Amino acid sequence: MAKKVAVLVGSLRKESITRKYAQAIAKMLPPSLEAELVELDMPLYNQDLDDANTPAEAWTAFRNKLKAADAVLFLTPEYNRTISGALKNAIDVGSRPWGQSVWDGKPAAVVSQSPGAQGGFGANHNTRQAVVFLNVPVMPAPELYIGGSPNYLGEDGDINNEQTKELIGKFVAAFEKWVEANAKK
Repeated sequence: MAKKVAVLVGSLRKESITRKYAQAIAKMLPPSLEAELVELDMPLYNQDLDDANTPAEAWTAFRNKLKAADAVLFLTPEYNRTISGALKNAIDVGSRPWGQSVWDGKPAAVVSQSPGAQGGFGANHNTRQAVVFLNVPVMPAPELYIGGSPNYLGEDGDINNEQTKELIGKFVAAFEKWVEANAKK
């Protein structure tokens, strides 16, 4: 039976480069991994709403999707050398209420992209730092930073560069092994 992978796209734009990479990578996953893009467009986390036992419907839907997932694939753009507010909010929403984190023990990997040469290095490591604290075993290697990211996507959204496809293929193969070794049975 295929493991369910929640694919989180750290950009809210419908036509974002990050979303296009998420869709392209999801297509490259082997049959043992079933991808679902999980939307992050939800209200900002506010503990008062959890304490009042009236969380926003979007939070509940998000948490339920993550609870059903066996693993997580984070795709993030770099905003001012860090992650987007939408991705940070999703991490916070999933970690609360206290003692009910949806992240606990779920194996994950991080992909970052940027038009710049560093490929979202800061965002990649900020994502890792935030989720490791939540007991998420993040795949240590290979890391995947896609610098000059707009250059490797065709108009159809598929990756049009063989070297980039090969790099992503190696990442996906390692992620499959990571999930198999670390997902809860």
